[in-house]
Amino acid sequence: MRRLAARGAAGDAGEVAAPAADSSDSAQGRSPSSWRLIDLCAIWDAGVYLPSAAWNGASSGVARRRLNEAERLSTVREAQLKRLEVTRPRVLGSRERGRVPRMARQPPPPWVHAAFLLCLLSLGGAIEIPMDPSIQNELTQPPTITKQSVKDHIVDPRDNILIECEAKGNPAPSFHWTRNSRFFNIAKDPRVSMRRRSGTLVIDFRSGGRPEEYEGEYQCFARNKFGTALSNRIRLQVSKSPLWPKENLDPVVVQEGAPLTLQCNPPPGLPSPVIFWMSSSMEPITQDKRVSQGHNGDLYFSNVMLQDMQTDYSCNARFHFTHTIQQKNPFTLKVLTNHPYNDSSLRNHPDMYSARGVAERTPSFMYPQGTASSQMVLRGMDLLLECIASGVPTPDIAWYKKGGDLPSDKAKFENFNKALRITNVSEEDSGEYFCLASNKMGSIRHTISVRVKAAPYWLDEPKNLILAPGEDGRLVCRANGNPKPTVQWMVNGEPLQSAPPNPNREVAGDTIIFRDTQISSRAVYQCNTSNEHGYLLANAFVSVLDVPPRMLSPRNQLIRVILYNRTRLDCPFFGSPIPTLRWFKNGQGSNLDGGNYHVYENGSLEIKMIRKEDQGIYTCVATNILGKAENQVRLEVKDPTRIYRMPEDQVAKRGTTVQLECRVKHDPSLKLTVSWLKDDKPLYIGNRMKKEDDSLTIFGVAERDQGSYTCVASTELDQDLAKAYLTVLADQATPTNRLAALPKGRPDRPRDLELTDLAERSVRLTWIPGDDNNSPITDYVVQFEEDQFQPGVWHDHSKYPGSVNSAVLRLSPYVNYQFRVIAVNEVGSSHPSLPSERYRTSGAPPESNPGDVKGEGTRKNNMEITWTPMNATSAFGPNLRYIVKWRRRETREAWNNVTVWGSRYVVGQTPVYVPYEIRVQAENDFGKGPEPESVIGYSGEDLPSAPRRFRVRQPNLETINLEWDHPEHPNGIMIGYTLKYVAFNGTKVGKQIVENFSPNQTKFTVQRTDPVSRYRFTLSARTQVGSGEAVTEESPAPPNEAYTNNQADIATQGWFIGLMCAIALLVLILLIVCFIKRSRGGKYPVREKKDVPLGPEDPKEEDGSFDYSDEDNKPLQGSQTSLDGTIKQQESDDSLVDYGEGGEGQFNEDGSFIGQYTVKKDKEETEGNESSEATSPVNAIYSLA
Repeated sequence: MRRLAARGAAGDAGEVAAPAADSSDSAQGRSPSSWRLIDLCAIWDAGVYLPSAAWNGASSGVARRRLNEAERLSTVREAQLKRLEVTRPRVLGSRERGRVPRMARQPPPPWVHAAFLLCLLSLGGAIEIPMDPSIQNELTQPPTITKQSVKDHIVDPRDNILIECEAKGNPAPSFHWTRNSRFFNIAKDPRVSMRRRSGTLVIDFRSGGRPEEYEGEYQCFARNKFGTALSNRIRLQVSKSPLWPKENLDPVVVQEGAPLTLQCNPPPGLPSPVIFWMSSSMEPITQDKRVSQGHNGDLYFSNVMLQDMQTDYSCNARFHFTHTIQQKNPFTLKVLTNHPYNDSSLRNHPDMYSARGVAERTPSFMYPQGTASSQMVLRGMDLLLECIASGVPTPDIAWYKKGGDLPSDKAKFENFNKALRITNVSEEDSGEYFCLASNKMGSIRHTISVRVKAAPYWLDEPKNLILAPGEDGRLVCRANGNPKPTVQWMVNGEPLQSAPPNPNREVAGDTIIFRDTQISSRAVYQCNTSNEHGYLLANAFVSVLDVPPRMLSPRNQLIRVILYNRTRLDCPFFGSPIPTLRWFKNGQGSNLDGGNYHVYENGSLEIKMIRKEDQGIYTCVATNILGKAENQVRLEVKDPTRIYRMPEDQVAKRGTTVQLECRVKHDPSLKLTVSWLKDDKPLYIGNRMKKEDDSLTIFGVAERDQGSYTCVASTELDQDLAKAYLTVLADQATPTNRLAALPKGRPDRPRDLELTDLAERSVRLTWIPGDDNNSPITDYVVQFEEDQFQPGVWHDHSKYPGSVNSAVLRLSPYVNYQFRVIAVNEVGSSHPSLPSERYRTSGAPPESNPGDVKGEGTRKNNMEITWTPMNATSAFGPNLRYIVKWRRRETREAWNNVTVWGSRYVVGQTPVYVPYEIRVQAENDFGKGPEPESVIGYSGEDLPSAPRRFRVRQPNLETINLEWDHPEHPNGIMIGYTLKYVAFNGTKVGKQIVENFSPNQTKFTVQRTDPVSRYRFTLSARTQVGSGEAVTEESPAPPNEAYTNNQADIATQGWFIGLMCAIALLVLILLIVCFIKRSRGGKYPVREKKDVPLGPEDPKEEDGSFDYSDEDNKPLQGSQTSLDGTIKQQESDDSLVDYGEGGEGQFNEDGSFIGQYTVKKDKEETEGNESSEATSPVNAIYSLA
């Protein structure tokens, strides 16, 4: 025989009220922030109205299991304990659940909706006017936005555009829109309309038009005479899916074993398309750790193999709104190889690359490139870090975070460990991550510095505020973000600064304080908090109401409950100012509170254990300064439903008749229904079965009748269940093998737990074993629960062999124990037994102290002392607390001490990173624990000072040696050094290189890349806080650096290049002039004619010039062209004076210089002139001409 432990208590609170919460719930109560509302708290569960379920902390308890009627009724106290039921109404048909009351399944009355919404809104902190029609029609309310489109609204260009904006208020609000911060006149655009009784915009393109013309930023305004509410700024964008540009792709030629990247470069779409790679025949590309697609859509080959030529590669882009896929022209590969045969047997070769003649290579990063990069991510978004490496063999990728572990609950690896995704990023996820790519040839790593920023997010969102005249209140708008967001207040859509002054209103940063509010103070306030990453906009109205108390539930309600259960009577009401509520019974003058009654702050009355004498009429009275209202609830107490003769397990032969009994005792005023389940499903009563009020008879038993049968006895308020198992044997079965034919199962739960031999530190627990279900019980596990530190949580206490049913349990001081037992066999564990009665041991001083004591600084001027709090079995007494002591290490100063009830204490105003002695001692009301041992902790760290004696030496042109000493003030645990250096040559500066060293390293050698450049070194030390002050030094200048720098600088200057070009051009012009003169001859002011004077008949007499030319195009024999173009005598003493008319120099009419001549010249003077003119470079040019 099996007895179920699922006796429902659907009627614990009757047909309308449900079981109430545990008394501990009352400690929570209702927050004072619920300014205006105290009413029924009710929720809907599976379509069933459950008053008080939101407050019912004990509504999921399990009914106690009964063995038989005699055991149940042995004493009145036992009967009460057995019948104490804390299970709320549940759905019919579940073996472990109670039955739903029939009346509760009926549609609830209108007042239920009002009370339900009131409770829901009060719990959420948003104050709303009740939905009761009589209240709705009388009370006014400013507008409230109830529905709006998302901030980034992307629409399909093929559909009409819909921008949602709905609001409520009394009177009903009107709507208007702005577009790009300007009034949007809907009436002027025939395509745009607004839905009736709504602000939703509809833009219709059935008659033509381009959706792109309506892109922009929209904002909705909902207005009535009490204020204006604003929607978010809705950015409207039209989805785009551009075509892939046409291109012809040449075959990609690559050497086998080399890395390769096939770029996708999809057309930019809105939203971005989904990228995937396929062959031109639409076969997906097989990806593994060697060949994979990156987050940017490119296809990466860590090393190319000959087999990669067997297909082509096409990038595909799928666009969300149009549901179209665009395909790029495929890439084809041509792999150059030393082993032209693609032998498939080599694919599984242990050294495939060597077998194919591919040289092995150390890893290198394909993406990202270099050794370090940075990435910014917003709080709440997903962080995706990616590292793709090439190498032969294919490298493996591993991920690490510097200074800590990866967040295991949020981190997951993707793309064959090439990508690390961290979901729902928070500020704690910032820091340095690095990926390590390794194969048997070596390893490299790439460091990614992650910075977490944050768009604004709410810490305290402003809520609607309903006040009575003369009351005070406040609106709070607190948000956080990175950077810190700014807060802007508006009223009715206008900046608060430009609003009319209100002497009852005071703005204090993120808070608006209202004092002595009046009816004229009604308005809708907007809080806009924003930073560079986004914004938040919240509306909150201030409404001033003056309403006398009103009852929201029907009058003279009837509540029926089950004896010995706990229930709760609710009295939903509304009023402004806040009414007070009191309860009375049967017209008595005293207020009900205390003893078996408890009144919650919301006015609900809890009766902890229903007795017969609790039956009667209860009156609730709500009162404020404007009046009072009252309502009555009639409470009836009913007897529980009990199965006192349960069906028993049976073994029957096929073809025989079986009868399963189920006799029930119930309250005669309630209608009883008995039903049967087979294998936990409703039983179909066929021709071979007969169902009676107290039994089920099966005629001609067959194999299909074998299974479990459950009797369910239920009324409108509660139910009881009992189960038995029927085993059907074949005809040839005999009693000797009957047990072998029975199926094995988990054992039944132990029962009848009893505590005896009660001592100060021990107790004897005895139990009766349950049915082993054809598999011997091997072990019993004893568990305990205590109600002080972790109520409702069961812990393993001890374990015993299956052959015993009694054990002496060792107990700790001052623990209110409750025990249960679990049986174990080879099939599994039984359900836990019903709990034993409680037993509290006497108290004592603690015998131990908390463990894991630590002292660590969270800031540079503090030290946080933490420890693992002691559990219930080590507290040993009430009011457990901890005496925390600390003092600086190796000093004679007195101990500082403080008493703490938690598990941490922060010591402030400490020096930077100094050691402290710490002691944490447990204490309760019975005394102190043993003297604790000292633990060494440290105050907070700070940035270290600069490394000392930073020396730069250059022993030769190939290396530079660096040496330094540790910082004078480490200010914490040194975790290393950071060296940054860069090569420079004059104004040229090379790429900066960063090196990180261990904290013990104080030397480093730099290999110069060229003997000319100098190096600038910057060195800093690091603690957990960060890098400290840096010191900078430069390498010595090489000996020829000055000349090299000048030469390099002049050669690259613009003025020098221009000068050289000008000189080259001038030389070219002179050469051209000389060539022309040599070809045609020149005009000279004097023509040499011996003994022939100038005659008037000479045709050139007028201009004083003569044509001169000879056969050789050379100067006159014995003459040389001077710098000024005259002819100097070499060997002859004759002068041109002999042929002229005077001895003075003359100028011709055209301005040409004839020269100055003398009658007599010394030969030495002439020779001197010749020697001086011979060095002129211009003469040399003229001599060429």
